[in-house]
Amino acid sequence: MKIVLVAAVALVDKDGRVLLSQRPMDKQLGGLWEFPGGKVEAGERPEAALIRELKEELGIDVAESCLAPLTFASHAYEDFHLLMPLYVCRRWKGQVVGAEGQAIAWVRPLKLKDYPMPPADIPLIPHLVDLL
Repeated sequence: MKIVLVAAVALVDKDGRVLLSQRPMDKQLGGLWEFPGGKVEAGERPEAALIRELKEELGIDVAESCLAPLTFASHAYEDFHLLMPLYVCRRWKGQVVGAEGQAIAWVRPLKLKDYPMPPADIPLIPHLVDLL
């Protein structure tokens, strides 16, 4: 089974809310809410992938020193296995926007479970609740 490495981040604002973005309807798991991030390309480090994805998806600049590893997900989907490190970031430059037209939401940690999410994201929620 193919292993896919995806880096994700919990952006945390000054009020302790976490950013979720909605997957495009035309993609796999479309319409579900997830932590921002994306696939790590061959030869790319997870932190570099996150910095690139956050610029593309949300229009923000993040310094690598502001990405703190928290936990990871390991989840078997039907046709691949997902390995997803989750970082926490509390500092960035720029205004967070859905730069690719996706919906975004700032969510209190205890309300994260109210948003339909991909199966790999759900086990990450308790770690964020404990942290925040």
